[in-house]
Amino acid sequence: GIGLYQGLEILTQAELEAEYIKLEYAQQAIVYIPITSLHLINRYSAQNSDQVPLSRLGNDQWRKEKRRAQEQIRDVAAELLDIYAKRQAAAHEKINFPMAEYEQFKRQFPFEETPDQQEAIDAVLADLQREQPLDRLICGDVGFGKTEVAMRAAFACVQAHKQVAILVPTTLLAQQHYQNFIDRFADWPVNINVLSRFKSAQQQKEILQQLQQHQVDIVIGTHKLLQDNIHFADLGLLIVDEEHRFGVRHKEKIKQLRAAVNILTMTATPIPRTLNMAMAGIRDLSIIATPPKKRLSIKTFVKEKNTETIKEAILRETLRGGQVFYLHNDVQSIGLCEQQLRDLMPGLRIEVAHGQMREKELENIMNDFYHHRYDVLICTTIIETGIDIPKANTIVVDQANNFGLAQLHQLRGRVGRSHHQAYAYLLVNSVKHMSKDAMQRLEAISTFDQLGAGFLLANQDLEIRGAGDFLGENQSGHMAKIGFSLYMDMLEAAVEALKQGREPDEDPFMQQQTEVDLGIPALFPETYIRDTQLRLSLYKRIANCHSSADLDELQVEVIDRFGLLPVATQDLFSLSQCKLQATALGIKKLTLRPQYLRIEFNEQNKINPQYIIECLQSQPNRYKMDNGTTLKWFVTAASAAAKMQLLKTLLTEFEANCIRESA
Repeated sequence: GIGLYQGLEILTQAELEAEYIKLEYAQQAIVYIPITSLHLINRYSAQNSDQVPLSRLGNDQWRKEKRRAQEQIRDVAAELLDIYAKRQAAAHEKINFPMAEYEQFKRQFPFEETPDQQEAIDAVLADLQREQPLDRLICGDVGFGKTEVAMRAAFACVQAHKQVAILVPTTLLAQQHYQNFIDRFADWPVNINVLSRFKSAQQQKEILQQLQQHQVDIVIGTHKLLQDNIHFADLGLLIVDEEHRFGVRHKEKIKQLRAAVNILTMTATPIPRTLNMAMAGIRDLSIIATPPKKRLSIKTFVKEKNTETIKEAILRETLRGGQVFYLHNDVQSIGLCEQQLRDLMPGLRIEVAHGQMREKELENIMNDFYHHRYDVLICTTIIETGIDIPKANTIVVDQANNFGLAQLHQLRGRVGRSHHQAYAYLLVNSVKHMSKDAMQRLEAISTFDQLGAGFLLANQDLEIRGAGDFLGENQSGHMAKIGFSLYMDMLEAAVEALKQGREPDEDPFMQQQTEVDLGIPALFPETYIRDTQLRLSLYKRIANCHSSADLDELQVEVIDRFGLLPVATQDLFSLSQCKLQATALGIKKLTLRPQYLRIEFNEQNKINPQYIIECLQSQPNRYKMDNGTTLKWFVTAASAAAKMQLLKTLLTEFEANCIRESA
């Protein structure tokens, strides 16, 4: 179950030193896990990991949680594979577009494509020319050029005489995309329109007719585009921006379209890599992690709140013709905050925006701010997603210690969208009285002011949110119960099992590696690597090696970083190598006693039974069978080197006499 990591400890048993992980469970129960069993340990992470109750030892609550999650995971995996199968079977015409026109459109892009962006564009165009519908997720930090990828795909479809629909979560974003598309397609005879609340009922009706008669090539709109009364003449591509912000009903509608229509989804919420692995081949993913060339990183300052700092931050921006976001996340006192800023800087045009306003009013204010009718916008976190205001290049965050890391990163991404230097001021009432946790968050965000940090920041909360959005709400609960990484491992195992046509194991991680006990020290001595965290991470990396090549590579890296291996570390690598061999052969446990080596087999093992019978018959004094699955080999070895050699000899013999699977 869930325990608290209390560090590494070296314990001595029967004069043998070994390193253990110390874990604390409920009621202060302590368990020591040998570092050779690290593959059984996973880091627990969920959206509020710090409030999770520790498991009690000796009851089966944890097993029940895991079983419940496993049942759910099987359904998720089956649903994913079902969508995948439908897509593979769908009769779908390829999108063939004239290359010469596309090259011309490409040359009109005013910037140089970043390598990631180019890769994403190539992947999308290749997908469009396949016989299965495109279903790709483009994932990239705010302002890293996802829109251009969408524009290229839209251009290709329009040139192939297909229509394109672009679905966005808010009217404001629809307007913004509309403006961008109009500018980018200015030299081409392409009809672009927007369907949103800003259009009158009569205008909306006209647009619907034009869509049906193929007089509109590209339509941009909110969820109105998903209504049943909308009929396209020939829809070739649906582009969905920030899919996780749509409601369940709308998501279902998108899901139904998935099997038949090309769908390109864009998001700024990082989707975890592990999820990407589990999805391999089911839904394609492109990650854009490199910032555009001219973009400067955002200078970030953590300061105590006082009128001088606020005045300096705001005036520095407005005097160079820019605009400022002032984030005050408390609707009750936002009016007071507005009054204070007006008194402090009487000449500035200041406006307030928060989530309790009527949507229409809010959109008008944002629209005015976009057109620079205000200098300062005092707002709550509603600005967290989406809108792009190129002239806003400073953000001041009041009470910054109350925000999570991921949220701060996304808020900061509202500024610095052009080639001007952008600034973020994180204000706190008192640095001295801040919790250690908040201090660490603010330090992290101010040191990670590089671009694309969204993918590197300890954005576990964001990844977890991303995975929840991706897999659906009802999964978030199970993810929290058993932890994010175990959930992802189980999902990957379930997808793999169903692909091979077998039912997923109830607990795919328990029947894995062979236990080996040779009674020799196998560890990184403290004299070799002093840093405990570093030792732990290397132990974990060894546990995660799945082949001899992986182990050899890691061994070379360790020698390169820390010098020649001490004997105990050489043995650690040799033992890990032997464990891989023994696991592949189906051996459960190897134990060396003073007089014999005890070999315990799994029910399903690969050793030829004929070979075992021959050993027992030809040398009855050396080999003895215990209870059907355990073999004793009577040998002695004094030194660690001799014991190691003994094990290697045995495994080589077994490998030579195992049942080969017929091809």
